[in-house]
Amino acid sequence: MGRIPNIAWLSFQRFTQHDAWAIASHIALSLLMALFPFLIVLTALASLVGQTVLAGEAIDLVLDGWPKEVAQPIAQEIHAILTGGHGGVITFGVVFAMFFSSGGIESLRVGLNRAYDVREKRPWWLTRLESIGYVIGGAVLMLAVTFLVVLGPTVWGFIMVNLTRYFPSLVELPQWNAGPRLAAATVIVVVALFVVHMLIPAGRRSAWTVIPGIIVTLLLWLCAGLAFGWYLDLFPGAYSSTYGGLATAMMVLVFLYTLAAIFLFGGEVNGLLQAVRNSRNAAIIEGERIRAKRSAIPSEES
Repeated sequence: MGRIPNIAWLSFQRFTQHDAWAIASHIALSLLMALFPFLIVLTALASLVGQTVLAGEAIDLVLDGWPKEVAQPIAQEIHAILTGGHGGVITFGVVFAMFFSSGGIESLRVGLNRAYDVREKRPWWLTRLESIGYVIGGAVLMLAVTFLVVLGPTVWGFIMVNLTRYFPSLVELPQWNAGPRLAAATVIVVVALFVVHMLIPAGRRSAWTVIPGIIVTLLLWLCAGLAFGWYLDLFPGAYSSTYGGLATAMMVLVFLYTLAAIFLFGGEVNGLLQAVRNSRNAAIIEGERIRAKRSAIPSEES
């Protein structure tokens, strides 16, 4: 058990050395600024297939995993935006929204490049186009998963009606409930984490090498969500007494800051393990080189 605390401590040291506290605040603010432009993109894509209502369902799906004190104010503002007439054809406003929402992706790139000790060598405009592609891809993924979740009860009901004709005992099976929604939200988050860790930083990593940091991130996110919800239940007026009318925005910003810091810590765990693997590989290569050099030198007896 001593290895896990050692990895955690070394990862935290890397976390502080890479100025991750400051980068986490940058990520939190960037994500808050990118949230509503992303919703405009999501709504525009949903309107193209005549399913504008899916945009609201997709956001509700993701917010189900947030503390209700944080999710409810955001959900109210989101639904106000979704009913504000953004569902027409893609306009210049949506194009600008894609650009601004890609800023959240760029903030993640900065933090992960430090965590993995890599430098981005591509031009800024190419990485920005890549981030815009991730924004569009993320919106499409959310709509696709949401469509399956919305369609799920209908499909389940159709299957059960036909099966109970031949197997009446199946009527005792549970009905469609919140379980599939939670599973769908989990799928979205896990897929997003894999994409972010594997593709956004400079260079490329395999899925196996990013799993430890993703597991750490998910576990700490779960703990942080429960702790944040408990704190807001215990001290409901804490943010109002400090920030007044800005309480909701600051509450969301602090929550995003916490999630961002945990996300960067997960990246540092992966970065540490990658550095250990690289050191071992370098030691093996150096040992093989020395042995090959020695074997090439004729012995004194010969």
